[in-house]
Amino acid sequence: MDTAYGSEALPVWERPEPQPRAVPVPLSREKIAAAAIRLADADGLDGLSIRKIAKELGVGPMRLYDYVLNKAELLDLMVDAVYARIAEVDKQPEWRATVLAIAHATRRAALDHEWFSDLLGARPHLGPHALAVGEATAAALSRSPAVRGIDDLQRALGALNGFLIGAVRREVTERRTARSTGTDEAAWQASLGPYLTRMLNTGRYPTIARLVIDGAHLDAEETFSHNLTTVLDGITGA
Repeated sequence: MDTAYGSEALPVWERPEPQPRAVPVPLSREKIAAAAIRLADADGLDGLSIRKIAKELGVGPMRLYDYVLNKAELLDLMVDAVYARIAEVDKQPEWRATVLAIAHATRRAALDHEWFSDLLGARPHLGPHALAVGEATAAALSRSPAVRGIDDLQRALGALNGFLIGAVRREVTERRTARSTGTDEAAWQASLGPYLTRMLNTGRYPTIARLVIDGAHLDAEETFSHNLTTVLDGITGA
């Protein structure tokens, strides 16, 4: 398909949906993405395939290629469907409240769809809903008093995205580890408690000892909120 950009096919978001057909099971990109998300929620991305999605929908695999050219496009549709949920956060009058709302919505989406965290941090997501979330975030940060130009805005976005991606990936990884080992973080820490006590009693790790003994032990949501506030304080110079 020739385009204004050369011989590459148009992105999936710009290609028209195939014309409806008189078939027992009607399809759409939205319906395909929803089925793929259900499978990925259950089994992760590794086991996701066009064939499995077609079986889930009760159609032949070749029909799906009328809607998506390859698995990469399928993942793009899935990711943008998740961003559609993030984009639904209520508009906030103040820039900081807007960033907080988007960040917490992103965390909730990643916990509900763990595979989503696996696709964060690579190439930018450019679907319409992802762009809407990016626009809302950038527009909010640009209203911070400490963001005085495009360079400040780029650095602020980089700091925020770096924290957000790292935080949700770490939390999802811990959840997966707890499931695969049958041991949650608290039980794992308790099992290593005697060893850690012996090591700290040597006096060779005084700063770590202070962190373990005197530091606040927050749950995952509290930790996320606390660290997000710290990042935003850094952006604003608070």
